[in-house]
Amino acid sequence: MKPELRDYLIDLTNTDSIEEMWKQHCERMEQYGFDRLIYGFTRFMSENSLGDPNDFVVLTNHSPEYRKGFVEDGLYRYAPMVRWALENEGWCSWRVLGEQVAKGGLDEKAAAVVQFNLSHSVHAGYTISFQSVSRRSKGAISLTTRPEMTQDDADAIWKEHGEDIVLMNNLAHLKVLTLPVNLAHQSLTARQREALEWVGDGKTMQDIAQIMGLTQATIEKHLRLARETLNVETTAQAVAKAAFLNQMYIVHA
Repeated sequence: MKPELRDYLIDLTNTDSIEEMWKQHCERMEQYGFDRLIYGFTRFMSENSLGDPNDFVVLTNHSPEYRKGFVEDGLYRYAPMVRWALENEGWCSWRVLGEQVAKGGLDEKAAAVVQFNLSHSVHAGYTISFQSVSRRSKGAISLTTRPEMTQDDADAIWKEHGEDIVLMNNLAHLKVLTLPVNLAHQSLTARQREALEWVGDGKTMQDIAQIMGLTQATIEKHLRLARETLNVETTAQAVAKAAFLNQMYIVHA
């Protein structure tokens, strides 16, 4: 391994926040010509759905306009390369998408996504679909080249550096799985987190009240607000979801 790549990977794995990790990763990918990235991960996938979009971890340095259309307005549901990522693991050149377009092999909704992408100069790149850790989880990242580059340019970069790029993205994905995720409107307060941690440790309400120096009614309030924040029905579900999001047992620097 090149010393420079080794040093970068050490820095990446030692990063203690998603924000800093993502900044480093975007800067690194831009060195290879991929200046716009969008990463998505869910732990709540079912047979018929990717789950509640509010539960997705989405990281991107695309423009706000692109994010709104692709993510918030739901175009991702019909994106051909998202479909590929759901059905495969590994990496894929967007050349296969160009071949589908040339053959007229896209349905109306998928074709609309392609046109949306073209309007934002998203026309060349690669998609990496990460190995799933469970049947309900899926993660993938889309690497878009600079606007002036072609798919031929992307393929040439991949031929020379593809293995290193896959390695760096795999490690970035694994790093996301270890860091606290604060989704919009789903961030627990310190008290809510502490109460859930004690529930996860098997403590009774009476135990938790004594440990935290609060009344049982106050503990129940913290747990109720934690359930509402995480959009779940039971405290057991709140403990599980907070654990999934790495919002429990956080070590503060």
